[in-house]
Amino acid sequence: MNVEVRKTEATELRKAPRPATLDAGLELLQHFAEDSKRVDDALKTLAALTGGNSAKAVSRLRKELTDFEPTITVLGQVKAGKTALVNAMAGWSDLLPSDVNPWTSVVTSLHLKPGESRSENGACFKFMTDAEWARLSHKGGRMGELASRAGAESELQKISDQIELVREKARKRLGKKFELLIGQEHDYGYFDKNLLEKYICLGDDFDGDEDISPDQEDQGRFAEILRSADLYLNSTTVPSNLCLRDTPGVNDTFMMREQITVQAIRDSKLCVVVLSANQALSSVDMGLIRLISNLKSRNIVIFVNRVDELQTPSQQVPEIERSIRQTLRQKRAPENIEIIFGSAYWANAVLSGDVQKMPQERVRALLKWAETDRKIKCSETEPFEIIWELSGLPGLFRALSERIVADIATPFLNKIASTAVSLATGQQAASKVQLGEAKGTSMKPEEALFTFDRIADQHAQALQKDLMQATQDYYARADRAHDQFIERATQSLIAHLEQWGPEDGWKYDPTGLRLLMRSAYSVFGKRAQAVANEHYNAALADIAELYSAAFGDAVSGIQLAAPAVPSIPAPISLGQTIALDFHDGWWVSWWQRLRGYETFARKFRQLIEDETEDFMSQLKVVQTQEVHDQMQSALRLFFEDQKDILSDIGKSSSTNANVQDRLSQSAHATQTANLDDVVAILQAYTG
Repeated sequence: MNVEVRKTEATELRKAPRPATLDAGLELLQHFAEDSKRVDDALKTLAALTGGNSAKAVSRLRKELTDFEPTITVLGQVKAGKTALVNAMAGWSDLLPSDVNPWTSVVTSLHLKPGESRSENGACFKFMTDAEWARLSHKGGRMGELASRAGAESELQKISDQIELVREKARKRLGKKFELLIGQEHDYGYFDKNLLEKYICLGDDFDGDEDISPDQEDQGRFAEILRSADLYLNSTTVPSNLCLRDTPGVNDTFMMREQITVQAIRDSKLCVVVLSANQALSSVDMGLIRLISNLKSRNIVIFVNRVDELQTPSQQVPEIERSIRQTLRQKRAPENIEIIFGSAYWANAVLSGDVQKMPQERVRALLKWAETDRKIKCSETEPFEIIWELSGLPGLFRALSERIVADIATPFLNKIASTAVSLATGQQAASKVQLGEAKGTSMKPEEALFTFDRIADQHAQALQKDLMQATQDYYARADRAHDQFIERATQSLIAHLEQWGPEDGWKYDPTGLRLLMRSAYSVFGKRAQAVANEHYNAALADIAELYSAAFGDAVSGIQLAAPAVPSIPAPISLGQTIALDFHDGWWVSWWQRLRGYETFARKFRQLIEDETEDFMSQLKVVQTQEVHDQMQSALRLFFEDQKDILSDIGKSSSTNANVQDRLSQSAHATQTANLDDVVAILQAYTG
């Protein structure tokens, strides 16, 4: 389809109200919001129809539905335009100042709720823990630890000097409060620009003789020791709860931010990697690609920002995309990652109503970009809406919405609905038992609850035992891979020294270790899921048999479903930097000072063992514990809900079906009809 473009200079662009298409691309999330509302209405009705323990379970489901908040983590190096993009996604161009470089010094999470008007509802700022600050201040972070192990005294001194500068800068700003703030949280019922600058902005360094304003003096007051910031606000753009997580640029000397970024990715299901269209992929971008290479391609979207700064977008964009995809293949990143080109600058110009103030060169880039975009129909479209579409925000929203709904929101709604159906049909069974319709029973209520507890303990212990066996097998495989990697690296370097001597550079790619660990973790994950599925279904069968034995035909209508097997969390720690990633770094020179290859081999082996200790611990201990917790939690919640149902039915069976009860059968009939309606609504979302 040909594109008709109104070639208008910036000063001639007609100023219009905020376009009605700000939510373009969010249609699927809007549908999910509507579905969530229907399910919540059904749960509200169900809460009024249930009593006892089941009512508490329904309340828990409603809270889970209300609190549901998919998280999108935005990654990228400094000056890639992450903060400007986050502002545009939030529909709030002036939310986080993006003209301060670098602005974001900590992970900043924007918790967005739908609202008819924008409002700042609260903020929570968390400071570094004792362990984090001690690691940085006493050991220099991971870089300092590595320098110390390698015996690089000059580099260690440089890092120590930098740390001392950070420490003194923090103490100068905070005075006696410095030590007291470690590990603390500050909560506010609001936030504004001054508060954000005080906590998040890195601030400027001022000499003692320089006259500065009180506002400048307060800027960046807590930045050196702050760990994270959570901001709570209403947004007119989003149709359902959404968390946008802005991360600091990861090019950090101490590699503290890499650790924080790893955790941010681990806590998120979706990542947007922001690259700059006007600069080639840097070593920092390579580090990001290494981090995301352990996610599935559907969990990643690349947004190439600053298209507005390209001279000839029609020619440069295809070249940039080819270059990015080639790099992704070389770095073994997931295939078919979606790449979207756009401009956060254009998007924020639309949001602020400042389109007419755009510089001429950015208008020219806009018009050239419009000529190449075959999706835009401009003949009867307002300029603001054209620019919004060309900014790439609608395309980014479409990509993210599709993934959120398909991979996160729909399974979540299915789980809520399935649990609610069990509670509703359990309530129907309780009504039948109360009316004396239970036949073929052979167990008293208290005996049924005792048997239930035994079944729950039995399956919980069996699941734990089999998960531990799978974990031990994973440990053994991981340790073998680790030992083999160290042996191969050592032999490679010795062979290099024997052939070329200590003056010639040596490189060894740690990708091999990552691949072996990824394979071992994948095997463990599949086995853990198989084990969980087996025990979930076995538990379901035993509970169904117990219902039948305890209450006979009256419970035949209860609709039970085994817990959904949790997905295996991505092994993000596989991407964290280890010593051998520094091919041309200072640490390589340490071995040139050693005498004798045998001495070197022992020293090198110990260096790599120490350096990969945290890497292996993250993959073996932290990662497997997360799997254990998720698998056991799903089974525990299943048993809690079933026990609530069993208790309510048991209470109904102890209520005599006396004359008054029989006279109120019409009330029971009404309740049953209402429950039938609730079940019908919920079943549409059980998948």
